[in-house]
Amino acid sequence: MPQPNFVFILTDTQGANVVGAYGRPELQTPNIDRLAATGVKFTRAYTTCPVCTPARAGLFTGIYPHTAGAWTNNIALGDNIVTLGQRFRDGGYHTAYIGKWHLDGHDYFGTGVCPDGWDDAYWYDGKRYLAGLTDGEVALWRRGLNTPEDLRAAGITAEFTWAHRVSDRAVRFLEAAAGRRQAAENRPFVLVASYDEPHHPFTCPPEFVEPFLQYDYPVGPAAFDTLADKPAHQREWAASSGPRLRDGRLRHPLYFGCNSFVDHEIGRVIDAVHRYAAENSYIIFTSDHGDMMGAHGIFGKGPVMYEEITHMPLIIEQPGRAGAGAVNATPVSHIDLAPTMLALAGLPTPPILEGESLVEHLAGRQEPERQVFMEFNRYEIEHDSWGGFQPVRCLAGSRYKLVINLLSSDELYDLEADPGEVRNLIADPGHATLRDALHDRLLDWMYAKRDPFRGPVWERRPWRDSRRFQWRGAFRARPADGYAPGVLDYDTGLPAVGVKIEFG
Repeated sequence: MPQPNFVFILTDTQGANVVGAYGRPELQTPNIDRLAATGVKFTRAYTTCPVCTPARAGLFTGIYPHTAGAWTNNIALGDNIVTLGQRFRDGGYHTAYIGKWHLDGHDYFGTGVCPDGWDDAYWYDGKRYLAGLTDGEVALWRRGLNTPEDLRAAGITAEFTWAHRVSDRAVRFLEAAAGRRQAAENRPFVLVASYDEPHHPFTCPPEFVEPFLQYDYPVGPAAFDTLADKPAHQREWAASSGPRLRDGRLRHPLYFGCNSFVDHEIGRVIDAVHRYAAENSYIIFTSDHGDMMGAHGIFGKGPVMYEEITHMPLIIEQPGRAGAGAVNATPVSHIDLAPTMLALAGLPTPPILEGESLVEHLAGRQEPERQVFMEFNRYEIEHDSWGGFQPVRCLAGSRYKLVINLLSSDELYDLEADPGEVRNLIADPGHATLRDALHDRLLDWMYAKRDPFRGPVWERRPWRDSRRFQWRGAFRARPADGYAPGVLDYDTGLPAVGVKIEFG
């Protein structure tokens, strides 16, 4: 069998709660919805970190942000971190990345320089998009269009948007790949179409906004959370947001219009895959994180682990549409996508990758007791925003979610009994045994994954003092990545033999 192709479609700020196939048909995302009908829909997929750069680090390296180096917005990946582009290029693939990158540590838009591993002919980050706009158009895109009337007066059409130009280039790539196959140049490919939309500034044609002018999004029980038993930084965040909900509902036509518009652009790419490469291509769709949208009194993304910003859409269409319409409720993570793609391609999966292949889950395996892990450290390196340094570690399973807020109080939620995550069970005596077991597992993960922020303070919580940390603890060498030479022991100069912690 030839190696498969991969088309990886990524949006920005689009949680599962704003996608039709995940229970919101009124939000008009028909193309993502039809992908769910032809693919495998994961209903419990999570980001590694609910903010752009770290989330993308997990997606495109297969390594958690705290290890990859990009642990907050606008900090670059470490020089010794290898991306999917490099791994697949070196595995014989043609690799192209089109759209938002936000992993070079420069700024929101990027440098315009194509990083190693991707084809420069298709590279199209924010800097390259900006280079095609006049100064006036840049001003319109970033701060001049706040209503459908503004959009119409400015003459905004799909062709103006970054999303449309990303789709144009993705379609051209797929068409060219089909031409190469006809010429017996059967090199497989990885294509990433990475959309900034529906992220602010929500620029899209006005006809996508107008259906939502009177639409009030029902936030649910979380709209009425008083935050009385929640961490202090959440109350501070809510106080800075100010009231924007009416009777627990959010009116935000620009966001919902842009959300529908990016679905339209995604449909163009899906159609092109089906037209030019249907017989041997996987389509992977997800988003980096969501938006709080007023739940728990807060907006945007930042140092919380609520479902609104961590629970992501994840749909994988397989060649031949195998498993079409299947629904898998296994808790999975973005960290699992890199090893999944490598396994499907028959390429090596080095020990440094921190997730697990989902190949068996694509074939129907359900694993409801599986757990995933998330982190947060800081929103952004430049701005004094979203609480500054707010380290958070989280374990989420099919029912319970434990959140350790290092500098504040902690959280435990029963997602089955309390899907809105309103009732904090961290101090509930009836959940103490369960809470402590989840805490142990989370600490195991931090040590096994060499979390650089690990230490005794994560263990000494007001509700528990587990005291497993040792001042002279075990040495754990960097796992092999398939590229760098082996790590040498500081004391001996010989190949390191560290203590291995079995986990999982």
